[in-house]
Amino acid sequence: MIDLTNYLIYVAACVAVVAVPGPTVTVIIANSMRYGTRAGLMNVAGTQVGILSMIVILAVGFTAVVEAMGQVFDWLRLIGAAYLIWLGVKLWRARGELAAGRAASNGSARKFFIQGFLVIWSNPKALLFFGALIPQFIDPAQPAWIQTVVLGMTFIVIATVLDSTYGLIAGRTGLLMAKGNLRLVERVGGTCLIGGGIWMALARR
Repeated sequence: MIDLTNYLIYVAACVAVVAVPGPTVTVIIANSMRYGTRAGLMNVAGTQVGILSMIVILAVGFTAVVEAMGQVFDWLRLIGAAYLIWLGVKLWRARGELAAGRAASNGSARKFFIQGFLVIWSNPKALLFFGALIPQFIDPAQPAWIQTVVLGMTFIVIATVLDSTYGLIAGRTGLLMAKGNLRLVERVGGTCLIGGGIWMALARR
């Protein structure tokens, strides 16, 4: 059993980490504003499945392999950064196509899910973060893998709630703004994506 005091400290740390927007949140916000809340929530779903896969890797003890493949992950990070910047530039070059984009997004749930999954995995720093954070709250007297799964699922629940909140607010904001200024919505979303890409590119492991 995980000590309750340590668990509450861990929960507070998770909330603090998730509350600060990073590259994945920029994607969620941008897509929610342009394509609607459903698109952002599918990004959230893909992101959380990606995080779940990271937790599984950590639970079965593959962290050493991840550390040894640092150069490979650096390339993944740069590719992911370029992808976000490309999406941002594409959104900046749009010509008030928000309304059409929202209508077209109805059949693109899989696309946004996969996008969320790819973005979290193009930021392997997240996996290394889990590898550094979770062990600090593991009781060596108890099975490590069970505690890792519990702590990992706790993070996923917190991230799902907060990220979904970002998506819901951004989706509603985009809907209201779309009635007056479609270009502003597209440029705000594009700026979020470009900023997230630059952030990811400059991040250090």
